[in-house]
Amino acid sequence: MIGVRRLCVAAGGLLLNAATGVAAPALAALLLASVALVPVAGLGRPPLVRVLALVRRLARFQRAWAARVLDPGGPEPHHWRAGPDRRAGPGDPATRRELAWLVVHGITWPAPALVIWALVAAFDYVFFRVRVAQVESVTTLAFSVSVAAIALITLMAVPLLQTVQARLTALLLLPGLTPAARIRQLTESRSVVVDARAAELRRIERDLHDGAQAKLVAIRMNLGLARGVGDPEQVRQMIDEAREVAGQALTDLRDLVRGIHPPVLADRGLAGAIEAAALLCPTPVEVEIDLPGRLAAPVESAAYFATAEALTNVAKHSGASRAWLRVSHTGGLLRVTVRDDGRGGASRSAGTGIRGIDRRLSAFDGRLTLHSPPGGPTELTMELPCALS
Repeated sequence: MIGVRRLCVAAGGLLLNAATGVAAPALAALLLASVALVPVAGLGRPPLVRVLALVRRLARFQRAWAARVLDPGGPEPHHWRAGPDRRAGPGDPATRRELAWLVVHGITWPAPALVIWALVAAFDYVFFRVRVAQVESVTTLAFSVSVAAIALITLMAVPLLQTVQARLTALLLLPGLTPAARIRQLTESRSVVVDARAAELRRIERDLHDGAQAKLVAIRMNLGLARGVGDPEQVRQMIDEAREVAGQALTDLRDLVRGIHPPVLADRGLAGAIEAAALLCPTPVEVEIDLPGRLAAPVESAAYFATAEALTNVAKHSGASRAWLRVSHTGGLLRVTVRDDGRGGASRSAGTGIRGIDRRLSAFDGRLTLHSPPGGPTELTMELPCALS
């Protein structure tokens, strides 16, 4: 038997779908009017850009709704997403899909309402309008079975129609994951990994050259000068300076190793490493971790550094007085959420920190969701598909 909650959710989804369906023809009309005004001294260009932006927002909203319907409680797959800052024109394949969806959705949205209306009308006709000339047991049974069947079909049709609408949205708005498209996606991901690895190697070389290597050269010079000095007190002073510089070089090397793969990550796993990073954050962080096992080492490393970068952004740029960090693993998906009560306004285009997190996650087919309206709060969610060991 269909649950009442599921039925209510499905009915609400159909109403939501009807609302976007009413908006679709209006946007299509505005789009056609803007295109018609483009030849007139370019008057239609500004409204055309704005209408396309509205179409993208509506399509993104419908795409997210379809993802929730087809996979309730699961993550939105990577290929369902459209970049939030995309500004492509009508020639872009994603834009063409959205325009096609706008037309089809504007035409087909009344279909579920018509089906429900027909079933309700049939129920009304059989239950209230049919008059039985002679009441017999067989007639009563047939009449009761007919009423129950129509009522059951009506109840079952609501979630079924919602699923049909969601699959139509998926068919129109999602790019086809052909082998060529998957190869392109993997090629882009590999390119990101290679670039990130090259940048990491350059960072290590720079840190070694400017840090530990320079200090070791200074130690050698001090010891060489000490050999030619006759004053024991001056020799002792030079040796003390060399010893202090050696300690600094050792600290630099430890920091460098910690930046490559933190020892706490190897010893205590992702949960312990994240707790340590939260303790070092200048902003107070409330941590909640639910990890019943260990992850693969590359995934743990990527998740740790992405989380550390997110906490660094909170401390440096958010102006927050408090932050919340939650880590969980359900359904083969690692989810890390960082939330703060800061000023908000964060975006992928505002700095390199969030883009760096996105690059780390994309190497593992992960995703980054950012919600940061002006005035706050900011919520950053990182998701990585992985298995526990």
